[in-house]
Amino acid sequence: MSRVAVITGGAGGLGQALAHQLLKEDWRVVLMDLPGALQVLKLESERVERVACDLTDEAAVASVCAGISTRHPALDLVIHNAGVTQIGLFDETTLASQRLVMEINYFGSVRVAAGLLKAVRAGKGTHLAVSSVAGFAPLYKRTAYAASKHALNGFFSSLASEEAQHGVRVVIAAPSFVATNPGRLDAGEDGIGRPGAATDGFDEMSPEQAAGIILDGWRRGKDFIPVGRVASLGWRINRLSPRLYNWLMMRKIQP
Repeated sequence: MSRVAVITGGAGGLGQALAHQLLKEDWRVVLMDLPGALQVLKLESERVERVACDLTDEAAVASVCAGISTRHPALDLVIHNAGVTQIGLFDETTLASQRLVMEINYFGSVRVAAGLLKAVRAGKGTHLAVSSVAGFAPLYKRTAYAASKHALNGFFSSLASEEAQHGVRVVIAAPSFVATNPGRLDAGEDGIGRPGAATDGFDEMSPEQAAGIILDGWRRGKDFIPVGRVASLGWRINRLSPRLYNWLMMRKIQP
């Protein structure tokens, strides 16, 4: 019987790259994303399920997760990958936009984790959260984004201590800059846009490279996976000297 993975943000660049790699290993993948994104998804396989859902809609998420759990009572892997970015100085953003980023990046993952909790326990599976370097360190012009990813890290690292007794693993992956939507930020007036499209990114990696590192780290039993050279160096430097990390970050990103 095929192992089953659920991937939120499954129509995005990283979501598709993760799905491609799992499909090569005969997994069945359930891709959750907005209806419009799924319509243009070019991933065709009898082992791919497409599930349309807006993660900010609590009732819709609960209903979708109930359906997935009915079809797949035991899940092996849930990858919490959905998210948006927001680029802009805090004094140029609104509280409404800050709240929306949290609703998508943080509460969206919490809702999915809650809805699939029992199925992951039944499969003694893994919750794999795709966070960011901004989840453990500051990032210029990303106050809402960094706040949402810090919250994500806090939630999943705490969930790990609760779910271990059920044979469930919780893993956090922290990429730096992944070019999932190069040149396609499509940000509105509030600065919210597609992830992986920032013009101030550096040392970017492809979605395929990032997916390979994430899945390899998960298979090797890591609980925390810095994804790429910048993330690995950033993790070490920030732990040793937050002031040095901040200086290096500002040197690279600040215009």
